[in-house]
Amino acid sequence: MRYTSGMLWIAWKMLVGNRVKYLGIVFGVVFAALLIAQQSSIFCGLMSLTISQIRDVEGPEIWVMDGNVQFVDDIKPLADTELFRVKGVPGVDWAVRFYKGIVRARLEEGTYEQMILIGIDDATLVGSPEQVFMGSIAALRTPDAVIIDDAGYKRIWPGEPFRLGRVFEMNDHRAVVVGITKASRTFQSFPIVYTRYSQAVRFAPPERKVLSFVLAQPNPGVPADEVCRRIRAQTRLLALTKSQFTWKTIFYYLRKTGIPLNFGITVLLGFLVGTAIAGQTFYLFTVENIRQFGALKAMGTSNWTILLMVLFQGLQVGVVGYGVGVGLAALFGYASRSLSRLSFFMPWQVLVITAVAVFVIVMLASLLSVRKALVVDPAIVFRG
Repeated sequence: MRYTSGMLWIAWKMLVGNRVKYLGIVFGVVFAALLIAQQSSIFCGLMSLTISQIRDVEGPEIWVMDGNVQFVDDIKPLADTELFRVKGVPGVDWAVRFYKGIVRARLEEGTYEQMILIGIDDATLVGSPEQVFMGSIAALRTPDAVIIDDAGYKRIWPGEPFRLGRVFEMNDHRAVVVGITKASRTFQSFPIVYTRYSQAVRFAPPERKVLSFVLAQPNPGVPADEVCRRIRAQTRLLALTKSQFTWKTIFYYLRKTGIPLNFGITVLLGFLVGTAIAGQTFYLFTVENIRQFGALKAMGTSNWTILLMVLFQGLQVGVVGYGVGVGLAALFGYASRSLSRLSFFMPWQVLVITAVAVFVIVMLASLLSVRKALVVDPAIVFRG
């Protein structure tokens, strides 16, 4: 054990002996870790935008929709009578209507703005926003009342303080702002307006069918998956739990858009460039220290010990490069979310993926350079 510790100490001193080469190897790993973590986090941030409105609806565990719906914004309206069919399914505790659509609003200044219109149940207000910081949800019961998200307010009335009572029009109907809430950003980045379902139907363009979703809750003790199965069997509608609908939406964007490919190419380039820089610099480092490796072999050091020393050097570089790279990526994310509206979300999975990628990079760089040290002739130490 003492012998091994001593050899690892020698390996560390050899690694940091040439600061320029050491920093060059670390730079390659930092670059790779930064790019992989940053791009993966931006990708996760974009995916979180696609499901934000599912996540923001608190309470109901089940979403019922047309069988051809592919993701949360793929609205295929249902007849209002579907609500009563869902309520009649055994195991359903309660069910309410839910409207979601895109409308065009006419502002007081005469300009127009696209908005996401959310219609919640009139009686229970299920689906209402949780973080209303000005006004109240109860105010939605007043005529023409709407609640708008703070980001949408700033977009429509930039530079103006929050104020209730502002008026605009949707579908030639008057809308009065009675509350302001904090809502998660959406993929479309339009202002979000909440109102009662009956009011939303008036604000929306006239259609024969207007019901977007039915939100339902299973009876206590009855699994949501089982209730979804019963709803599908009895009504021929698509019923999904909140988690299932979330993943259905994410998988749609993964399959049908170029987002994964674009970010995947960037991550791959970061991996390849990091491997190339670290590998080349590590190889030059090994060549420059070939006499030291020869001296160690002349003193009886085995090839396995030499291999362990080089892998230890790679691991040291990997730990430093990973820490600095991920730290810079997190700092970038914090700055981007504070100074701009760039989507950035770094879950623990991103940290694990980046760690695995960095481990592979340093192992490849180590193995590319170790052969020179393994085949060195110990007699090289005695040559001029």
